[in-house]
Amino acid sequence: MKGVKGFIALLILFSILFIPAEPVSAEDGSALQRVQDQGVLVVGTSADFPPFEFYAVVDGERQVVGMDMMIAQKIADDLGVELQIQDIGFDSLLPALEARNVDVVIAGMTPTAERRRNVDFSDIYFRTFQNIMIRAEDEDIYDSIESLRGLTVGVQSGSLQEELAEQIPDAEIMSLTDLNDLLLALKTNRIEAIVMQGPNAEAHAGHDEDLHTFVGDFEMDDDDQGSAIAFRKGEDSLVDAVNESLAEIKEQNLIEEYLAKAGEYMAQTELDEDGEEIEAGFIASYWEYFLDGTLITLLISASAVFFGLILGSLLALMRLSKVFLVKQLATAYVEFVRGTPLLIQVMFIYFASGMFFNLPALTAGIIAVSLNSGAYIAEIIRSGINSVNKGQDEAARSLGMSKNDSMRYIVFPQALKNIWPALGNEFITIIKESSIVSVIGVGELIFQTRVVRSISFQGILPLFITMLIYFALTFSLTKLLNFYEGRMNHD
Repeated sequence: MKGVKGFIALLILFSILFIPAEPVSAEDGSALQRVQDQGVLVVGTSADFPPFEFYAVVDGERQVVGMDMMIAQKIADDLGVELQIQDIGFDSLLPALEARNVDVVIAGMTPTAERRRNVDFSDIYFRTFQNIMIRAEDEDIYDSIESLRGLTVGVQSGSLQEELAEQIPDAEIMSLTDLNDLLLALKTNRIEAIVMQGPNAEAHAGHDEDLHTFVGDFEMDDDDQGSAIAFRKGEDSLVDAVNESLAEIKEQNLIEEYLAKAGEYMAQTELDEDGEEIEAGFIASYWEYFLDGTLITLLISASAVFFGLILGSLLALMRLSKVFLVKQLATAYVEFVRGTPLLIQVMFIYFASGMFFNLPALTAGIIAVSLNSGAYIAEIIRSGINSVNKGQDEAARSLGMSKNDSMRYIVFPQALKNIWPALGNEFITIIKESSIVSVIGVGELIFQTRVVRSISFQGILPLFITMLIYFALTFSLTKLLNFYEGRMNHD
């Protein structure tokens, strides 16, 4: 009963902190004026979708490029603001838009009737078609929707293709967030086909001789055959301004120019002094991606360990307190955090914060992992302290020590030996669980692996390299922790 009261108190606290007292109006005066006053247009996208949006090296720097990004730059220039791109998983784009983490979504998105109920769309800027991707060896076997009857078909979760795949008779649908995972599943015979947007399918098939694609004979509404830009409901001034830019793009036939430029980025090669193509190895080409991802992973992990230790120690002392309210608040927090997935916590903190202020994705990720780790560290510390014989504290107090001195000099040093192995396991777990923050676009190791898979058209090799990096990090930390554990046991 006491735990229930504490849990209810925590829920009330969360509602005060994160739920606005009144609904926030989307059209706060003028959405267009707001963007121009800020001087930045924040565009949400999912950069694993060539030729629409993908990564390439431009002037020595890795950037998100593609047809959609050129459209975004044209819009930003017309509005007189800078362009800022947020790379987020496709199925998290609309939540990010509604939570005000981004101003618009430009990601080859189809303005379906279901999506229109939640967001507004611009005019359609690109008429497209829907393809089916298969293995090249199956080219003579599958050539229509009917030929895929009863087979396992992959689609990107949250996409139009997820709905279209239902037209395949008796098909078993596999929905994944990342298109690269779908392509890997296809190559490893986990699925027999993928429903993909036409230009994207052709881009992948054109760079991989093991793949073949053909146009699918799907039944679609007119709106389902094009791509548009998504806005929050009611932001009519911004929609009108963007439509003016799209009209200029159509009038000047810039789409073909943008597609041609995107094709150049996809085919870019490094040349030597004689103009000959340099055959660079995989590691030589992409080592910076893995290095950057590893450094961000270490930053998140180190920050989470530092703040998690502080929070965990405080929560452990609160749980050991004899003050009812203090103890129940700590208990409720620990139970709530341990009872909810870290993925949901990361998304909640990032998206909920967008309703009030612009919290960077990296900061949101560090906060979420730290808050989660603190709950587990609290239980580790509490159990370690409880494992020390109560007679130790009583003996210290009988010698005239205060309660704080007894805890500091007698109880905690003994508890530390007991909790060190579990604490070390938690540190190792943090390194691996930090990968979850990639869902909100933080450029840690898993995120960078997805980028490499997208631009290299390699499925397995980047995953293998990432596994080796994680193993090296965790193995090194394990040896370091074991060394200090041995030192403590000898003392």
